[in-house]
Amino acid sequence: MSPENQSSVSEFLLLGLPIWPGHRGMFFTLFLGMYLITVLGNLLIILLIRLDSRLHTPMYFFLSHLAFSDISLSSVTVPKMLTNMQTQQQSIPYVGCISQLYFFILFGSLDNFLLAVMAYDRYVAICHPLHYTTMMREGLCAVFVAVSWIIACGHALLHTLLLVQLSFCADNVITHFFCDLTVLLKLSCSDISLNELVIFTEGGMLYFAPLAVVLGSYIHIGTIILKAPSTKRLLKAFSTCGSHLLVVSLYYGTLAAVYFLSSTWDSNDIIASVMYTVVTPMLNPFIYSLRNRDIKQALECLSTGLTYLSGNH
Repeated sequence: MSPENQSSVSEFLLLGLPIWPGHRGMFFTLFLGMYLITVLGNLLIILLIRLDSRLHTPMYFFLSHLAFSDISLSSVTVPKMLTNMQTQQQSIPYVGCISQLYFFILFGSLDNFLLAVMAYDRYVAICHPLHYTTMMREGLCAVFVAVSWIIACGHALLHTLLLVQLSFCADNVITHFFCDLTVLLKLSCSDISLNELVIFTEGGMLYFAPLAVVLGSYIHIGTIILKAPSTKRLLKAFSTCGSHLLVVSLYYGTLAAVYFLSSTWDSNDIIASVMYTVVTPMLNPFIYSLRNRDIKQALECLSTGLTYLSGNH
């Protein structure tokens, strides 16, 4: 199929969020604030992990990559949404839409894999504490992250290449605030059976396999704790896993609401998408800092150091 026949549309129209015109200013300010908190909060997490030697452990190594992925996931969708809200220019070029789709799938998948690796890290820390340093050595952690990046890039590329083979005819209106794969497939006037087959097989495997790792890790952790229950062990497990469990619940809960629990695309799905792409990345730094003694101590050291430097000047 020649490139000119693959798609007869040069741009798509993003309808954006279902907001009354009189409330656009308020929502623009709200989402701009949330985006800035997401970027600055996750950058702070990365900075603290870089600067504080006490945080040079596998868990925080994975957390720094998760923070970068969260910044990127929000940056793929939110700036364009804010621009459309402010300028009322709803169009996005065909190439821009495909690019947005690729990076959205990439960083969404990367989050998924990193959460699974972090769950395995918590399993080793609690169930095999004496072998933790050998089982989670630095080189292996780097391999885990590298493989996560490679699989996420390949996964995103596969679905993007399959999508660009489709034709888009008269209907170019996307009832969403970003170029989502499921919405784009509904707009296509080509046969999408191959795309759907790949989504349910390859896509399903890549999303449910990490979920199985997460569930398996925490089932093993729970089993170990229940074998010899004690207040001290429960508190240690909660302090070690509580933040990660909360982030996992937010991630998979909103993901399920968007892609698995709804048969038709409506305003409820858009709200769930906002939770998945905007709210969850914003909350992650707060979840990990407010419930984590190491992050709090690193933040206190950084603030003390900055106060000392400013006092000398």
